[in-house]
Amino acid sequence: ELTSESIMDSEQQRLMNLTQEELQYEEEILRNPHVVKGWLRYAEFKRNASPSQLNMIFERSVKQLPGSYKLWFSYLMLRKRQVRSHCITDTQAYDDVNNCFERSLVFMFKMPRIWLEYLQFLMHQKRVTKCGHAFDRALRALAVTQHGKIWKLYLRFVQQPNIPAETAMRVWRRYLKLNLDDAEDYIEYLIKVSRLDEAALRLADLINREKFQSLKGKSKFQLWLQLCNLLSKNPFQVTSLDAEAIIRQGIGRFTDQRGQLWNALADYYIRAGLLERARDIYMEAVHAVVRVRDFTQVFDAYILFEESLIKHMLSRQSAGQLNKDQEIELELTLSRYEHMIVKRPLYLNSVLLRQNPHNVVDWTKRVELLQERLPPAPPVKIVKTFQKALASIKPDQAVGKLSELYMKFARFYIEHKHIEEARLVWEKSVLVAFKQVEELANIWCEYAEMEINLGNYEKAMKLMQRATTPPPRKAAYWDSNEAPQLRVYRSLKIWCLYADLEESMGTFTTAKAVYDAIIDLRIATPQIIMNYALFLEENNYFEDSFKVYEKGVGLFKWPHVYEIWTTYLSKFMDRYQGKKLERTRDLFEQCLDEIPTEFAKNVSLLFAKMEEKYGMIRHAMAIYDQATEKVLPEEQLEVFEVYFKKATEYFGVTHTRSIYQKAIDILPDDGARSMCLKFAELETKLGEIDRARSIYAHCSQMCDPRLTSTFWTKWKEFEVKHGNEDTLREMLRIRRSVQATYNTKVNYMTQQQMLEDNNNVTENNTPNIKETPETMQSNVDESLKEKVLFVRSSTTVETTAESEKVTDNPNEMSLGSDSEEDSSQVNVEVVKRNVPSAIFGSLLEKGGNVGGSNVSNS
Repeated sequence: ELTSESIMDSEQQRLMNLTQEELQYEEEILRNPHVVKGWLRYAEFKRNASPSQLNMIFERSVKQLPGSYKLWFSYLMLRKRQVRSHCITDTQAYDDVNNCFERSLVFMFKMPRIWLEYLQFLMHQKRVTKCGHAFDRALRALAVTQHGKIWKLYLRFVQQPNIPAETAMRVWRRYLKLNLDDAEDYIEYLIKVSRLDEAALRLADLINREKFQSLKGKSKFQLWLQLCNLLSKNPFQVTSLDAEAIIRQGIGRFTDQRGQLWNALADYYIRAGLLERARDIYMEAVHAVVRVRDFTQVFDAYILFEESLIKHMLSRQSAGQLNKDQEIELELTLSRYEHMIVKRPLYLNSVLLRQNPHNVVDWTKRVELLQERLPPAPPVKIVKTFQKALASIKPDQAVGKLSELYMKFARFYIEHKHIEEARLVWEKSVLVAFKQVEELANIWCEYAEMEINLGNYEKAMKLMQRATTPPPRKAAYWDSNEAPQLRVYRSLKIWCLYADLEESMGTFTTAKAVYDAIIDLRIATPQIIMNYALFLEENNYFEDSFKVYEKGVGLFKWPHVYEIWTTYLSKFMDRYQGKKLERTRDLFEQCLDEIPTEFAKNVSLLFAKMEEKYGMIRHAMAIYDQATEKVLPEEQLEVFEVYFKKATEYFGVTHTRSIYQKAIDILPDDGARSMCLKFAELETKLGEIDRARSIYAHCSQMCDPRLTSTFWTKWKEFEVKHGNEDTLREMLRIRRSVQATYNTKVNYMTQQQMLEDNNNVTENNTPNIKETPETMQSNVDESLKEKVLFVRSSTTVETTAESEKVTDNPNEMSLGSDSEEDSSQVNVEVVKRNVPSAIFGSLLEKGGNVGGSNVSNS
């Protein structure tokens, strides 16, 4: 035992071994033993000393200040660093540190950081029992608000591989009483350690909690799907829950994921070894799902199940491991597989019908599938399908035309020679309140056509009479609020069939009555009017047919009445020719009073032709003249050409001058330009050179020299042939003036330039060389140098030898420097010709040398 004297001696010995700096720290802590900073500075100074010396300083400090957190924490961290390099099997070193932690916790039991460091240190030592007890002590010592830090470390501790699962589960249960939101982590741990029954129970508890919010962001459906997968994949491990009841509850709750849940239920029985029960589940799902996606998932899973089963059985068969009963089972499985593949379209059609049982198209497709399958379905089954369809579909909710389903049903009976049953279907169908009147009209027409095909014409006409009989209470045809049976009597389709039937099988009186009824109901079309008139004409009732045309003209407006008018006028002309001329004229004038411009051409030309053939030429010319103003602008040129031809034929070319003038005034630039050229050619042929030159001058104002080179070329040829030097220069002056006018129109010039560029590309890829006034002048000068002879006209007599002399004109005007410059380069040889005496008439008797030089320069 240490005596007080020995302790004093050791203390004196220690003080004697201190350095001068250490003595200063010792003196400071002796003076102020309760100041923490002095002890910490002393320990910092001795940080490189031996562990025993540092430990002694900290032991002295905590003895003086046992309630100092800083001193205890620094001391404990120092002791942990000292044993960091030791193996955990060195129990002596670790026990010393543990004892130090235990001594600190006597005073620091409310400090969570000390507890955390101690617990982590114990976890490092792998002392499970002691660590568990320490966690429990920490939870008891600390306040509840600080338990979260301890539980986080505690849960990490119990999830270590060396911790028994039962211990960890007990700890988790204690923790979940405090914080249920982390139950998903517990479930994941249970699945990890294969405690699936407990995991399923906990997952079901979370799903049943209405206010539970997943911290991992999972929805109720995802939790349910996780539970279903857990149940279906582990039928033997999870025994505390009814898997089928839970999955079926999910099927009823989550309607958009039924296919996946049905597959999970079938998978549960497959893993449980109950294969027949799994087949029943698959078939139940195939007949229960209402979405194509769910059906595809279930059907594909079923087919894969059967394929895998067949492959397994075939492999066993090849190994010779199947007995007789198993061979039979293999054959049944193969036939079941083939049956499912064949019936897949029908199953899919059933899914669509479960979505909407009022879809006519899907019911029709189902009947077609039954008829096209191999072998075809028996007629009884097809009839039952038709009956089920008609019983399921509500007419006001039908998607598609319900009448087509009734017609297919009746045709099916007709194909199998069951006429009476077909008539029952027709009679039932005409009482159905279809959404549209057209459907009921189609039913009546099909019903009548069936009787016609069977040769029952009287029955067919009676059916048409029934369909067209007005009901006691009439309704508007387009009033959708009324039943179709009250409106079908105004259906044009039924009346047309009735009229055709009466024309073919009835009498003239009955057919005429049908057509009159159509007109009285005001449901006739232009084609009906024309058919009625043609029917009367075939029976030699011409005046009655013309009356029908008159009714049609009164019923319809333009443009629908155009065909009626043209047929009426043609038939009337063919019938009476020129006998009733005034009446014919009245009809044409009545037609032309309100006729639109797009139809005026043909009627006007027909009117004019009638006047030419049966009436007066003067009236025909007046009609042509009116037609030029009534037709479309793009048709005016064609009408004018016909007008010219007829005027020339009946009155001569001189009568066309006024027509040409009107055409030039009315037609657009392109048409007026062509009219001017033709007019000028006509005047030239008539010898009216001055009139032709005036026409060229008038037309030049609408001819851009850059775009209408053809016009200027023809004018030049005209002047060269019929003019003189002055007229040619005047033509060139006009050309320059017109070009200057067009140059000032910037927009017009740009537009025309673009048009010209396009024309240059399209015309045989040959560039269009523009002829400028300068090149034109040079071409004219070259032609003058070649001694072009100017003549009065082409009708003058031959040149005489005496006319080669050139005489001066005393009245000649000076053209200025430009004219002199232009004329200085040409030597014009003017030829004088004798003018025929018939031209001058009485002037020749008054004397004077009219054939001399004074006349030659006219």
